[in-house]
Amino acid sequence: MQVNQQIMSSQGGLTPRQVQLLSTIADFQDSRGYLPTIGELAGRLEISRTTAFEHLEQLRKKGLVSHQQGRARSLTPTARAQKLLRQITDDQPDSNAGIPLAGVVAAGLPVEAIENKRFLSIESCFGSQGDIFALEVRGDSMIGDDIHEGDYVICKRTAKATDGQLVVAIVDDENATLKRFYKEQTHVRLQPANDAYEPIYSDNCRIEGVVIGLVRKL
Repeated sequence: MQVNQQIMSSQGGLTPRQVQLLSTIADFQDSRGYLPTIGELAGRLEISRTTAFEHLEQLRKKGLVSHQQGRARSLTPTARAQKLLRQITDDQPDSNAGIPLAGVVAAGLPVEAIENKRFLSIESCFGSQGDIFALEVRGDSMIGDDIHEGDYVICKRTAKATDGQLVVAIVDDENATLKRFYKEQTHVRLQPANDAYEPIYSDNCRIEGVVIGLVRKL
């Protein structure tokens, strides 16, 4: 969500820095699937935590951001803030429609090549942009499921999962991880697909999304 600072500063009586904070929170959630901490937000903007906190307090007073006391990842743009960000991005050029989808190719018997005028994009494959986000995989804990470092997992935002689903989960309100989800009697088990890693057991686990696809560069 790259936005023009001059346009932003004219929206909603906010300073450019305040709109930048709102935009950065939204960018962080779109790209990672979960909300930033104040420290991560300050790091992205190269400002101190104190400065970030002061701006966030002003945004809170203006009804543009909410934050639950005691929860590290609860910085949330309000509905009013989301509307403001949409107004700003509506003034920006549209993004590319996607990659040209030229047709089909046989992996068995040959098929006739037919020219196709459609485009292939994440949204055309997986659905609404509002529900879908992508994450770049770091690490090798899921190689048994053929998910490797540098891959991109396509996720559907949800707070619920069923046993065996591949999920993006926040553990202890702080650490995000990609694992198989299993609900046990007193806790959740997040199961890796690599014998070099131990399962994660937690009674403080929040589901941010379930994986519905994979994108890989060859």
